[in-house]
Amino acid sequence: MSTAVPAATATGRRAPAIALDRVARTYPGGVRALDDVSLTVEHGTFLAVMGPSGSGKSTLMHCAAGLDSPTSGSVRIDGREISGLNETRRTELRRERVGFVFQAYNLIPSLSVEDNITLPLRLAGRRPDREWLRALTERVGLADRLSHRPAELSGGQQQRAAVVRALAAKPAVVFADEPTGALDLRSAHQVLGLLRALVDDLGQTVVMVTHDPAAAARAHRALVMADGRVVEALERPTAPQLAERLVALGER
Repeated sequence: MSTAVPAATATGRRAPAIALDRVARTYPGGVRALDDVSLTVEHGTFLAVMGPSGSGKSTLMHCAAGLDSPTSGSVRIDGREISGLNETRRTELRRERVGFVFQAYNLIPSLSVEDNITLPLRLAGRRPDREWLRALTERVGLADRLSHRPAELSGGQQQRAAVVRALAAKPAVVFADEPTGALDLRSAHQVLGLLRALVDDLGQTVVMVTHDPAAAARAHRALVMADGRVVEALERPTAPQLAERLVALGER
């Protein structure tokens, strides 16, 4: 199985998982969703991105993940510049180096859990690493559910299957977009605990966009955004801290 070789800096040190340098994104009509944002995410860290509606947090994720192209600035994933790539090349890079977890799970109802997990690899023409997938499914408690269809799983189990799918290709970074938004409190707690454990135990890099201060507090670091800019960065954030920041932004 071919594996992308991680990029290294001139000093031999591995390049950051994500590096944005003065990134801006302006949409038709002059709407500036991102305004000169610079950001570095090192490997093995859990970053949460928060902010009120329209703050630019989703646009930041889309540009950082190669789902959208910035109007200006540089975006690097694992040391590879993606800003100037065409859509075909960006798609190839996402398949190799990026995993995604969405609020709505995005599992295909007609496929088994196992086929859902391996589908992105098969679309990329890659053979699944069965030992890796076995370890992941056992870790998330789905080893006995691989032949089931998504409708036969709880919401929390479906999201855990989506997490395994995101990790199947051993990506440089996993982007999680409101991953607990559709879950009950118990399932949300389990999924957040899983994401943090993947970072702490396996060295995975996770960037999570969320509106929930309690969810963001599970991260190592949290960014608070407003008007397309990062207005504050908090190390080891707490839920009360983040809630206070969001309230303050709403009162501006």
